Amino acid sequence: MTDFVLVAGAWLGSPAWDEVVSELRAAGHGAYPLSLSGLAEKRGVPAGQRTHVRDIVDEVEDRDLRDVVLVGHSYSGIPVGQAAERIGDRLRRMVLVDSNVAVHGESFASGFWSGEAAITAAIVANGGFWAPPPAAEFAGQGLTDEQIARLLADATLHPGDSLTERAELAGSLGDLPTTYLKCLLDGPEPSDAVAKLLTSERWRLVEMNTGHWPMYSQPHELARILLEEAGR
Repeated sequence: MTDFVLVAGAWLGSPAWDEVVSELRAAGHGAYPLSLSGLAEKRGVPAGQRTHVRDIVDEVEDRDLRDVVLVGHSYSGIPVGQAAERIGDRLRRMVLVDSNVAVHGESFASGFWSGEAAITAAIVANGGFWAPPPAAEFAGQGLTDEQIARLLADATLHPGDSLTERAELAGSLGDLPTTYLKCLLDGPEPSDAVAKLLTSERWRLVEMNTGHWPMYSQPHELARILLEEAGR
């Protein structure tokens, strides 16, 4: 039996994984969707990025999970990558779902597509938080109106410190067994940082013909891929 620990990206907590979790459990595996500090039912808890790394490590260690597949989506790929280093031989595989990757000394904001200044300004304007985008910005991501409404209902303000704190890695993520899942409607090519890691023989690329939130748009296909990759 594999234990999946699933961590959603910015604004989202454990409810994002509801449909995926039910399929993983039906297949006989452990599935533990995790809300990071400051998000979902943990909103209001002060949190930086290092807090989020500790959240993930604590989930694995407190439950004494073994044969762990860490699943990180979007922003959470950054703390998931650092947590994967820290849990040692408990890790079976990391699966990064259209995610950012941890780069030592860099933050989510420093690698943001529109520049660090833009996201920092947005955080300051919202009192230290990053606000979810309006519904119109989810267009073209393979989501129905109902799925967009559910996603936004699940979303909470994201603690800004977690987006600006710098990652700390002891080694290279290229040394960890990893599947990178690229969602093609969000852009067909991985980022430069991901492309570099994909040159490692321990990393592999899988593609989905959907947008950036496959746990909402294609949860059954996402669950199938997670089960397949866990078996590698």
